[in-house]
Amino acid sequence: MTQRKVRVTVLCEDRQQEVFARYFLEKRGFHPRKIRYLLLPKGTQSGEQYVRECYRTEVKAYRSNKNHLSIALIVLIDADNKSVAERLNQLDSALEDDSQAKRQEHEKIAVFVPKRNIETWIHYLQEETVDEETAYQKLEKEGDCKPGVEKLVNQCDRGLAEDAPPSLHTACSEWQRII
Repeated sequence: MTQRKVRVTVLCEDRQQEVFARYFLEKRGFHPRKIRYLLLPKGTQSGEQYVRECYRTEVKAYRSNKNHLSIALIVLIDADNKSVAERLNQLDSALEDDSQAKRQEHEKIAVFVPKRNIETWIHYLQEETVDEETAYQKLEKEGDCKPGVEKLVNQCDRGLAEDAPPSLHTACSEWQRII
């Protein structure tokens, strides 16, 4: 399956996550017209709540089309004050509440959970020392993350440095579900 032919749905909390994902996918060779972004409409609810509520619908859509279409689902949801495992368990529970099976290893469904928020990863990729408990400042412009994302594209394949946030190491492992 070539990346240029894969249709990808990206479910994310906000514009910063969308820009991060958009640039990453384009750098990895995914065709921009084959990517659909679902993000929280302004002024409605919390981003993580939106992702949790839409997750079951998007997984169901993925599962009903995966056998006859080249598709993938990418989910970005901040861990906030929870652990990555707790956030993943919430998503599993959303599926179970909808009478669906948990995400399976063979499914092209990748869930990326930045611990605290996406800015943790961005600041790390900008060569700052970070921890996963601090809430890092948002960027002035979402596009300012692009140089860091470009580094990540290269590092994910070769292996991240040991000092990379654990949630970013997990994300690189999740990426293997898509490629």
